[in-house]
Order: sequence, then structure tokens, then C-alpha cells
Amino acid sequence: MLDDRAKLLLKALVERYIADGLPVGSRTLSRASGLELSPATIRNVMSDLEELGLIASPHTSAGRVPTARGYRLFVDTMLTVQRERLDTPSLAPDQPQKVIANAAHLLSNLSQFVGVVMAPRRSSVFRHIEFLRLSERRFLVIIVSPDGDVQNRVIFTQADYTQSQLVEAANYLNMNFTGMAIEQVRERLQREVESLRGEIATLMQAAVQVGSETLEQSEHEVVISGERNLLSVSDFSGDLNHLRRAFDLFEQKTQLMRLLDVSSQAEGVRIYIGGESQIVPFEELSIVSAPYEVDGVVVGTLGVIGPTRMPYDRMIQIVDITSKLVSNALSHFK
Repeated sequence: MLDDRAKLLLKALVERYIADGLPVGSRTLSRASGLELSPATIRNVMSDLEELGLIASPHTSAGRVPTARGYRLFVDTMLTVQRERLDTPSLAPDQPQKVIANAAHLLSNLSQFVGVVMAPRRSSVFRHIEFLRLSERRFLVIIVSPDGDVQNRVIFTQADYTQSQLVEAANYLNMNFTGMAIEQVRERLQREVESLRGEIATLMQAAVQVGSETLEQSEHEVVISGERNLLSVSDFSGDLNHLRRAFDLFEQKTQLMRLLDVSSQAEGVRIYIGGESQIVPFEELSIVSAPYEVDGVVVGTLGVIGPTRMPYDRMIQIVDITSKLVSNALSHFK
């Protein structure tokens, strides 16, 4: 358990390191903390903090830097978010894909790091369906969701169909299944297949199948903006290996999706610090994230990815504001 003096010195050390990016020595810490302590006393406290695993001493310097545990203690118990006026443009209600792309760009611009947004799960309910003949036994299925999201998929069938048959199949689906989830449509079609003409039933079942597959594939789409911002961050620009690992994370996206999915189950802003768990496997990265809603229901997560040496107070404010802007834009889109 840290006493008040140790907490104050740790807070001053973390804030100084975030601001300067340089290991903090006892003299610098004495000035930054505002405490009238002798250099020997400060060195003793720093030694205690190092034994607790809260700070570490780089080989090339006599100063100290925060560890993942030190950042975590700072974020959880010492961080105060000063509400500053952010020049945040509004996000106008629009197609969900456009709102998500704009939000990732906004996060990146405001933070000067990487903006990331997990797109909302697409509705499995369809409002309208159409078929378009492309060539022999090759057709385009167009599925429109209630929120106007349009999905296109090409299907290949064993039999060929005329345009009139395609219109007949589309009319049947639109008249009998509009407003139902794709899975419900598939179940009902299987029960009604005997009453439908064989070739039309086969076409409709193929369309419903690709619609279901499309929904599954797009369920966890992640939009990333501003990866190049890391090139100007000294923590990465001086170490190509760190930079390469970060870009691998953006390329694969699997780890990001797992992290953002976990974040969507929590309320408010959450901070994940690299090196403290397997959630963020890279010590050099931290993620500040928050869920966003549509009509009061959490549908996705967004956040900022940057170095562990980031101004957490500002990132918290940026992420919090952007999540509210996205929630408002998506909830008011009709």
C-alpha cells in the first residue's frame, strides 16, 4: 500500500514521462512534484516504487519510466480528467457505414493516434429483396435492411432462371417475409417448400443462405483510421520492430475484434494498457475504448490506439464524446 507521498511522486513521474518521453530523474521529479524533499529521500521512494514493479530503470539512463502496473495504478486512482473544449465536428445521421468511417477518422484526427471502430452488427431483418440476372446461372441478390443498409451477393445456381422467375421469387419473399429475420425466413421456407414450385423454392433458399452468410461475415467488421500517425510517435519511429508489430495488429484485426467485443460488454470508457494482460499483447500499445448505442442498445465499440505514453485524460474525453456522437447519429438515422 502506497502512502500519500509515494502516490504523489508516482503521479508526478507518470505525468512528466507522458509529457516529455524521457526517463525521469530525482531532481526533475522533485521539481515536478512540488514537494520539498531531499534528492536522497526521493531516490529512496523511487527505489520502493521500483521494487513494487510500478516504475523501471532503462539501461541507458539513471531516470525511471512507468511500467504497465504503474500506468494502471495511475489511471485507476490518480487520473483526473480536465474537461477541455474540443473542436469536435458533429456526426450527421447517415448510412451506418458512413457514420462508422467518419467516426474512425474523427478519433484519429482528434487524438493524432489510431482511431478504431467496431461496426454495429448488421440487422438480420430484411425490408426488401431483389434478384438481377447477370448471366446464365449467375445472379445478383440485393438485400435491403430496415435501416437502409444494402448488401449485394452473387450466387451461382445449378439451374438457369428467367427474369420473370426472378421477379416472382422476389415478390413472394417481399410479400410474405418482409420484417422477419433471415433465419426465420430460412426455417419457414423449409416448411413451405412443398407448396412452392421446385425451381423457385431452390432459388429463394439459395438467396436466403447467402444472405445469412453475408451477415455472419460482416458481424464484426472493424474500421481503422490513422495508422500512419504512429510513424511520428517517437516510441515507435525509433524502433521498427515495435512499429511492425503494431501494424501486424491492424492488419490481422482478430485481436482487435476480441478486445473491442470485450469492451462492448462494459459501461463507459475503459483503458487497456499493453503488457498487463493478454488482451493487449504489446507492451508499447494502450487502447482507450467505449461502447456506443443505437436507441439505448449497445451495438458496437470504438476507441483510440496509441503508445502507453499517451495523455490518457485527453483520450478519455475524445473517446467519450465520439461515442455519444456516434450513438446520436445512428439513433437519428431513418
